[in-house]
Amino acid sequence: MMTSSPSASIQLKEGTHIAKIVLMPGDPLRAKYVAEHYLENPVLFNDVRNMYGYTGTYEGKEVSVMGSGMGMPSFTLYAYELFSFFGVEAIIRIGSAGAIQDDVHVRDVVIAMASSTNSAMGSAYDVQGTVAPTATWGILKEAVKAAEELGVTAHVGPVYCSDYFYNPDKEINKKAREMGHLCVEMESAALYLTAMALHKKALAIFTISDHIFTGEALSAIERQDSFHEMMEVALKAAVRSEI
Repeated sequence: MMTSSPSASIQLKEGTHIAKIVLMPGDPLRAKYVAEHYLENPVLFNDVRNMYGYTGTYEGKEVSVMGSGMGMPSFTLYAYELFSFFGVEAIIRIGSAGAIQDDVHVRDVVIAMASSTNSAMGSAYDVQGTVAPTATWGILKEAVKAAEELGVTAHVGPVYCSDYFYNPDKEINKKAREMGHLCVEMESAALYLTAMALHKKALAIFTISDHIFTGEALSAIERQDSFHEMMEVALKAAVRSEI
C-alpha cells in the first residue's frame, strides 16, 4: 500500500519506508548521488515531482536522503511532512554556502549553531519577540567530533539564512559579517524553526563553495572533493546521534 502526504509531495512506493534520520540536500540529483555513493542497498521511496528520496544504511544504521528544493518555503514543505507524517525524528541539511568571514575559506565546512534570517517565518509561531532558530546540540556535538577525527576544517557558529538569492539590500552581506555570521545560505532557519516547533532534531552543515568578498571559488572538481568531506561529517553525525 502506498502512503502519501496530504500535499501529495511525498508518496512512498509500495514496500518502502523512511528512516528516523534524513539528510537533505537541495538538489534531488545530489540526493541520488549520495544514495548511490554512500549508502548500502539504497531503495527509492519517493520520486514525486522528481524529488528523489532513498533509504539505505551507513555503518549499519538506517539513513534516508531526500532533496528539498531551494529556499525556505520549499524546504519547510518537505521537512514538515517528513517530521509530521512519516515518523522522521531528525533532519540534517547538507549543502553549499558563501563565506563572509576572512578566516572561512572555500572547502571549509560550516556547522550552523544558529541561523539568523530575514524571513518572516518565525512570526507565525506567535512568540513575543524574535525566535532564535537553533540547532540540536546532540547532533551538532557529533558533527564537530566527526570533523575533528576526519581532519576536516570546520567552523561552528551562526549563519545568515536569506529569502533572497539576489538581495535588493546590497550591503546585507557586510552587515551579516559585522554581526559575526560565518556564511550565507537559504534553508537552515526554516529547518531549525520547523524542528523546534515540532519538538524534533535538526542540524545544517555546509561546504563553502565560494567567498562573497574575496571572489575565491571552487572548481567543479574541488566542489566534489569538498562535498565528500562534508558528507562524511554529516553521515557520521547521523549514525552516532541518539535517534
